[in-house]
Amino acid sequence: MVQEKVSVVTPERFSQGMTYEQYVGSIERNEKRFEENYAGTEVSAEDAARLKELMARPRGPAKLLVLGEDWCPDVFRGMPVLKRMAEASGIEMRVFPRDQHKDIMAEFLNSGEFESIPVAVFYTRDQDYILHWIERPAKAQAQMKDLAPMYARLRKADMTDEEKAAARQEYIDFQNGPIWGGWRQDTIKEIIEQLDEKTR
Repeated sequence: MVQEKVSVVTPERFSQGMTYEQYVGSIERNEKRFEENYAGTEVSAEDAARLKELMARPRGPAKLLVLGEDWCPDVFRGMPVLKRMAEASGIEMRVFPRDQHKDIMAEFLNSGEFESIPVAVFYTRDQDYILHWIERPAKAQAQMKDLAPMYARLRKADMTDEEKAAARQEYIDFQNGPIWGGWRQDTIKEIIEQLDEKTR
């Protein structure tokens, strides 16, 4: 008989995580981006009702652990979305900086190899694992191919200061645009669907 590996995330460890407010108050960069993405995210009444219905199931979600780092665009977009979902449903959310909690990260590697963030781990009230969600929604992952030229410009070597400023502005405009905003809503929909499937 194969013995199931015991998680390092005990109820005690979970309770030691930061609240979202504590985390944002502790970060060294991109605080404005966290605020913008929080302000730009709305959980619809329909999605809030679905989340509450999921929570009411026998093995429904009650706790949410989030791993992230403040420098990561997927984190300063995704973590505020997760906070909005927690607020809309009453799920308890705790945040752990990835680089200070590598043992937790090791349990939720992307493809068993990559330390992709954010990671959102859902548990029952009794801290039984339900599922984890990594980095960005599938729709965003698919659209990344179309955005390759923009990302290439950001990383291009030997640019003039003007070219660097233009590439940076293009990226900022993208983060304030409809595709980026759509990814926030896609995150909500995708996580709800996954929770529905895992808690039936």
